Amino acid sequence: MVKPSQRKVMARWAVKDKSVSIVLACATFCISETCYRYRPTLSNENEEIADWLLRLTACHKRWGFGLCFLYLRNVKGFGWNHKRVYRIYRELELNLRIKPRKRLKRGKPEPLVVPERPNDTWSMDFMADQLTNGRSFRTFNVLDDFNREGLGIEVDVSLPSERVTRALDRIIEWRGKPQKIRCDNGPENISTTLCCWAETRGIQLDYIQPGKPQQNAYIERYNRTVRHEWLEMNDFATIEEAQLTATQWLWIYNNERPSMALGGITPAMKLAEAFKLKPSTANSC
Repeated sequence: MVKPSQRKVMARWAVKDKSVSIVLACATFCISETCYRYRPTLSNENEEIADWLLRLTACHKRWGFGLCFLYLRNVKGFGWNHKRVYRIYRELELNLRIKPRKRLKRGKPEPLVVPERPNDTWSMDFMADQLTNGRSFRTFNVLDDFNREGLGIEVDVSLPSERVTRALDRIIEWRGKPQKIRCDNGPENISTTLCCWAETRGIQLDYIQPGKPQQNAYIERYNRTVRHEWLEMNDFATIEEAQLTATQWLWIYNNERPSMALGGITPAMKLAEAFKLKPSTANSC
């Protein structure tokens, strides 16, 4: 079956090359004269959409269409239809940037309880990576489970329990203390130093069962984003450089990166809804 757009092309060919009248050409190829004479008007908005998409994918190489669209809709406030944005996204061949991974099908774990307010439950965990010279370093990540806000990323070659408590104290100074902190059974987390610190401040340490990281799913999912969008996208020559880029990336994550778990808004927007505040809307691109 020939599409109307193809019949329109054939009618134009008949009029131009065979000197057939427009009326006869339209009747022959079963299209209306209105269809034949229609000229689509290109919207300047399409160029603006394309420009935004190119800038976003250049700044955030790990973002797919979903995050780009949510950023434009929820963070920047554009009212563009998702089908229109996706059509331009595909015309720019941005959908070919990221090769999807094959994933094994696993049983669905029991969902974690979502806190009803900020500072109810924090999660913390460690990650490891290497500098360009091969020297290993670690990161200490802290997350507020309520709005999935990254509260801090501490970077160093060694992060003993004393360093962990100092990092938590710095976060508490500006954020306030949590009711409890969820963590695994690593040596830093079960140390006497951390246990005494938590008891002194009236904070409950909620340990997950050994070998079941899904019980700390919020921080595990956050760690994946940290590695995917920060660690794998940068090479670090020094610890100071890694700490600087971690701080910069964390601001973007909290204030500009839409979160699927929050319904497409940013952690800062979620926090603003809880406290009735206005989030920061600076433009990083």
